[in-house]
Amino acid sequence: MSEFARATLPKRNDRDRYGVTLDGQWSIGDKLHGGYLLAVVARAAAARADEAKPDAHPDVSAISATYVQPPEPGAAEVVTELLRSGRSATQVQARLVQGGATCVSALMTFGALGADDPYWTSSAPVDLPPRERCVRIPVESPGVDTRLSLMGMVEQYIDPAALGFAIGEPSRRGFVGTWVSLADGTAWDPFSMLIALDPSPPVSLEMGIPGWAPTLQLTAFVRRHPAPGPLQVHTSSAEISDDRMDETTTVWDSEGRVVGQAVQLAGVRIPVPAKQRR
Repeated sequence: MSEFARATLPKRNDRDRYGVTLDGQWSIGDKLHGGYLLAVVARAAAARADEAKPDAHPDVSAISATYVQPPEPGAAEVVTELLRSGRSATQVQARLVQGGATCVSALMTFGALGADDPYWTSSAPVDLPPRERCVRIPVESPGVDTRLSLMGMVEQYIDPAALGFAIGEPSRRGFVGTWVSLADGTAWDPFSMLIALDPSPPVSLEMGIPGWAPTLQLTAFVRRHPAPGPLQVHTSSAEISDDRMDETTTVWDSEGRVVGQAVQLAGVRIPVPAKQRR
């Protein structure tokens, strides 16, 4: 069993409830990664969908989630509600609950994804340097207090042009490009791709805004099964204001096809210019 499969494994408690163990290795600092939490919820909801119509709709194709409060590593439960199981899709609503409190609430659509080329697309991979010319993000960096445990579970290589924030010289381009693989060599699938669709580092760092950017709301679409190999991830922001930031993420597989898309609203703390401080 892969590290990802083990860390997201649901165990049925009753018809609508699934026990899960949240793994602290999938964290940024002391907070569990939002994409990892999505995958935990989605795998439990997929089990409920499969009970309704076995083997018919095995893949998550759309998910919209609200992050209510951050859970802690350890035991939790996913409470599911089957909304509908039709010919081409099954819809499930689910909540990640810990200590009696809802941490994540999500609506999901499941189907049977293919691997064919698109009928039509306007998307093309961005001009990202080859992976060997990019910089791998480490778990720990000298002089940085935050431990990026997630980077021990994924291998993420960032475009050097987006690394200025690390030396106090952000480029302020408003986008970040990375190559991402699972560290244990496991191939990506529709559930694990939810990790890549909640990108790290956030665009806010590249824009000179330090600190954590917690996801408030995220909607993701998984378009097809990816080809073997690393994913190319591109994230941009259209506007940062009122301590809120939008991020739009597109993910391509090794054959240059779009395999996932996401948009989210995240919280940031915009620095106050020195002349405005008292």
